[in-house]
Amino acid sequence: MYQVNNTIQSQSFNKLQVEKIAKNDNLEVLSISLEKDFIFPEHTSSRDALLILLEGDINFNINEENYRLKKHQELSFPKHEKHWVKANENSKFLIIR
Repeated sequence: MYQVNNTIQSQSFNKLQVEKIAKNDNLEVLSISLEKDFIFPEHTSSRDALLILLEGDINFNINEENYRLKKHQELSFPKHEKHWVKANENSKFLIIR
């Protein structure tokens, strides 16, 4: 009935890796890993979202503003806003939307 997974822990730092951890009608959780100096290209989210940085250091760019996030920090952002992410070191984060 219950299952423990190691998806986040085993996710490699190879450019950009995206794993869907959970999804239902109301919620989606993505685990994302970014290799140092790699950029997650500009895109939008279909829902309002929360980014939680699990490890590393990233620059989150939205509306021509840069937000630097470090381990254990979080940032909320609205749907349909163009944004992109750059890893300053190997980084892993969750997107909850």
